[in-house]
Amino acid sequence: MFSSSSIVRAALLLGSLLPVVRSEVFEVTVGGLGDQVLLFQPESVTAVAGDQIRFIFRQKNHTATQSTFANPCERAPGGFNSGFWPVPQEQTEGFPVAELNITSNDPIWVYCAQGNHCSSGGMVFAVNPGERFDAFKAAATGAAPPASTPAPPASTSEPAPAPSAPAGTTHRVIVGGPAGLAFDPTSLQAAIGDEVVFEFRNKNHTITRSSFAEPCARLAGATGFDSGFIPVPDGTSPKEFKIRINDTAPIWAYCAQGAHCAQGMVFAINSPETPERNFQTFLNTAKATAAGGAAGQNPYGNGALSHSFTGIGAALLALVATSLLF
Repeated sequence: MFSSSSIVRAALLLGSLLPVVRSEVFEVTVGGLGDQVLLFQPESVTAVAGDQIRFIFRQKNHTATQSTFANPCERAPGGFNSGFWPVPQEQTEGFPVAELNITSNDPIWVYCAQGNHCSSGGMVFAVNPGERFDAFKAAATGAAPPASTPAPPASTSEPAPAPSAPAGTTHRVIVGGPAGLAFDPTSLQAAIGDEVVFEFRNKNHTITRSSFAEPCARLAGATGFDSGFIPVPDGTSPKEFKIRINDTAPIWAYCAQGAHCAQGMVFAINSPETPERNFQTFLNTAKATAAGGAAGQNPYGNGALSHSFTGIGAALLALVATSLLF
């Protein structure tokens, strides 16, 4: 299905990992057409250390994000996150792939962080759930509001627009590229219904929501967004990450790669220009941060998560860390 001639993989290993002998590869489709839109297929697998899970992203816009059994629809602290991968309706091949290398036999709980896909659609997945998967999925959908009550937006800005969202202006922001460690522009003003498209150029960056008080720390909770690391090798096509503006409150963001934030790689939407709160103060606070993020690594659960883009010759980034037990 995925020939070696159509996939160019360059692996960058981060951190330390004992040699793993891969014994079985599980393919899990994420999304799709018709009644498959809000599904991981299969919804669970039983794997052992050395196995690999390949998340194949189909139509619509989904993630594979690590959660916990207790909180199915919330990202686990330090858990892996594929980032959002929008796939057009008409695409029939060359689907994006995120690979998870299993390094222990412990359970891994996963959900789609798009809108209410988890809480209303029950879009969850598990590795080694034992007899607990049904309870895990029930806990996810149990968090949904009553059917007669419209679901509230999951965050101030959602990475994919709802089909009924009002048309607005599209703002494009270059991430990296000729500007180096910078977003271009560094800030902008957007109205409700506008879309902001982050265009990732060369190198490896993120767009991660933070706060005015802590520019280089990921904002926790439902209002936070995080593209995950998006590597773009020199000479390859840019990758995109989109958010939709649902209100005019300020949005503060940064690149979580290494010390990029501490070197001034921050961004804002609708930043106020008061003496106490303005973009320049936000930037200065970021530059005063001793550690602007992890040095190219994230704690990625029970194994290594990597991304590949089949058929377009992109690089593969392996994010390696120690095991998290849930």
